[in-house]
Amino acid sequence: MRKNPLHFRKEEVNYVMRRWQAAESCSLVGVGSVGKSNLLQHLSDSDVQVHFMGEKAANFKSVIIDPNLLGPIDKDASEQVRCWAGYELLMHRLYLAFYPFDMLGNDANNFFDIYQALQDGTNPLYAYMGLRYFELGLEFFLRRGMQIVFMFDEFEELLRQMPPKFFQTLRGLRDNHKSSLSYLAFSREPIPVLLRKMGISDVLVEPFTELFTDNEYYVGPYNSVDAQAMVDRLIQRNPQQSYSPYSIEFLLHASGRYAGILRAGFRSLEWLGNIAPNDIESDFMVERLASRRPVQAECETIWKGLTDVEQYVLKIVAKQQPERLDAESERAVALLVQKRLLQVDRQRQALYIQPPVFRAYIANVVLRE
Repeated sequence: MRKNPLHFRKEEVNYVMRRWQAAESCSLVGVGSVGKSNLLQHLSDSDVQVHFMGEKAANFKSVIIDPNLLGPIDKDASEQVRCWAGYELLMHRLYLAFYPFDMLGNDANNFFDIYQALQDGTNPLYAYMGLRYFELGLEFFLRRGMQIVFMFDEFEELLRQMPPKFFQTLRGLRDNHKSSLSYLAFSREPIPVLLRKMGISDVLVEPFTELFTDNEYYVGPYNSVDAQAMVDRLIQRNPQQSYSPYSIEFLLHASGRYAGILRAGFRSLEWLGNIAPNDIESDFMVERLASRRPVQAECETIWKGLTDVEQYVLKIVAKQQPERLDAESERAVALLVQKRLLQVDRQRQALYIQPPVFRAYIANVVLRE
């Protein structure tokens, strides 16, 4: 797997590493196309952890949990079985993270036995015992001084598939190991918004979600250094094609430096043809780029990840028709600003949709549907 330089996403990584050094949980919020997978992989890189955490990294392990790797769960499955599926995924990723278990010494076989016991469907109590086996598996590493962070990719999907009891038990495990166990949740919306959107009772999952209350960070597009580095890699992969500095400058402007849009837009540079200096911020050229299907697909990913009220606000802004907003819409504006999808021009008292190609997508695709 390709490694990013140590300074990649330095603002976001600095924030997360400070939370981890304090053994705290944190929530990352970022829209589709923001480059979530690259950031999670970078955070899990041992070299990056050593760079930011120093000697403490020797006893630290981050474990990425992708809910798309959950085994098939029958829609009528009991709460016990659904929780077991969650513990099985966590235990399996723990197994892969620490394999071949050198640090366990003579306990390596004991851990493997517990790993197998959790998966033993012949045990009539296997679903109920899932939590017990998972806790025992954790103990092998925690009592040797390891600090473990479970990083939940696409946290909204985990909320969708797991019952509240699952999250309550994760909070219980955290309470028993406050200096050794924590969580990171990456989602497209803040957790309270997700709960309202999914109709999940705050009360049932609050013991778990309150772990993130004071540690929420909005992940935006790449900074200029990371965006240029990504473009340089794309150019290296396409040595047969030449790209003018004006083309690259246009792409960085139009994409707003969003990873997915940058990648999709790069493939369209040859189709756009020659780009002159006065085309760099041209609305016409932005609209041409936004008409390309790969670029539209990235914009659609961002659009579909927004709430109904956020979409409503963006439509109003795109129409440039001032309209009085209610309290819910005002909150949506604040969220969209934090997500870097809206920019406030205080001098003109106006809102602008960002990035430019997303603005063109809403005007030319969404509003015409």
